[in-house]
Amino acid sequence: MHISIVGSGYVGTTIAACLADLGHEVTNIEIDETIVEKINAGEAPIHEPGLEERIAEHAGTRLRATTDYDAVCDTDLTFLCLPTPQHDDGSLDLSIMQAASESLGDALAAKAGSHLVVVKSTVLPGTTTDVVGPIVSERSGKAIGAPDGLELAMNPEFLRMGTAVEDFLEPEKIVVGATSEDAATTLRVLYEPMVETSASFVETGVREAELIKYANNAFLASKVSLVNELGNIAKAYGVDAYEVLEAVGLDDRISDRFMRSGLGWGGSCFPKDVNALRAGARQQGYEPALLDAVVKVNDGQPRRLVDLLAQHVDIEGSQIAVLGLSFKPGTDDVRDSRALVVIDSLLERGATVVAYDPVARDALDRQYPRYTDLEGLTFADEVEGALEGADGAIVATDWPEFDDMDASVFERMAHKVLVDGRRIDIEPERANLDVYEGLTW
Repeated sequence: MHISIVGSGYVGTTIAACLADLGHEVTNIEIDETIVEKINAGEAPIHEPGLEERIAEHAGTRLRATTDYDAVCDTDLTFLCLPTPQHDDGSLDLSIMQAASESLGDALAAKAGSHLVVVKSTVLPGTTTDVVGPIVSERSGKAIGAPDGLELAMNPEFLRMGTAVEDFLEPEKIVVGATSEDAATTLRVLYEPMVETSASFVETGVREAELIKYANNAFLASKVSLVNELGNIAKAYGVDAYEVLEAVGLDDRISDRFMRSGLGWGGSCFPKDVNALRAGARQQGYEPALLDAVVKVNDGQPRRLVDLLAQHVDIEGSQIAVLGLSFKPGTDDVRDSRALVVIDSLLERGATVVAYDPVARDALDRQYPRYTDLEGLTFADEVEGALEGADGAIVATDWPEFDDMDASVFERMAHKVLVDGRRIDIEPERANLDVYEGLTW
């Protein structure tokens, strides 16, 4: 197939490279000329394992990028992979989606024949059929469901940053909600290689498909917050939470996934999706008390970590190393990272902070430029530089390189106090630490 993808963020870039890898011809449409130039030069605009080599292999042949929406006329279907940021109340800002739908409709007015528009972005029920569809239809002059008209589908993504390529090529499930059987069949054919090897193909209504993504993330976020609540209780009793949760995870009704207590969840998906679902529920007249509690527990974890450090170090006037900036290892995404909450809390309490992350420094400048010249905050180019002269250290992201730290690294510290928010694989005795504590064990 010849596929167009509007948007070249984490989702759009990943599925473009993967679909090209599967033999499809893919055109990325992106308004940012810098990103377009990078993709056409065979470079990945984001850090994601396995992505760079796929873009390098297919750029200029099966994969190209452009700022011109007219390219959609030469394609069989279009994926909308666009950001849906949140307003202050947590509700979705659909302005980017609406603007892209207008541009897509204008371009499709020149296409003879039918076209399938697939929403990949995470949106609340009704967005595909009540917002995107009418805009594209009006601007293109193509009626939804008519011969040579438009077909619509919702196909939510379940990609995890750090494993996005693997998640796309080896998915556990593929969810499709379409306005016609022909549209659903087209997507079933597109995903046939994955369905044959690993994925369940779930065909449902469009609004159901939209809600499935939110329900999925709300469930996982709730599990993390429950695990952290249990971990906090375990610590109060002097019990190792990880031993407790390892046993709990053996129950096949619960499973052992998402059972790592610590700093909590961040990133671009869980916070936005949970908040959007809470806001949407209130708009429908329902108070989501459980989800409110999930967020409250999660928001409290970073400051609990700083409180734990304060039991061993007088934070005011101290130099503290923060190891990790990205919200999880394997990605440079720092959106809603718990590490940033830790940094803010330390600065508020009078500390100076030296932070280090192996890949996320440039992304921090782009996504949160206020940290670039923030008083009291500096950045190190290596972990040894972050620990030099530090009165204490906090692990905020479980990068594998932190597992290998030993006594020679910690000898650089003024006081060898390490508080671990992510349960890295380190032996305090081997590292010769004076104090080693974790958030919930």
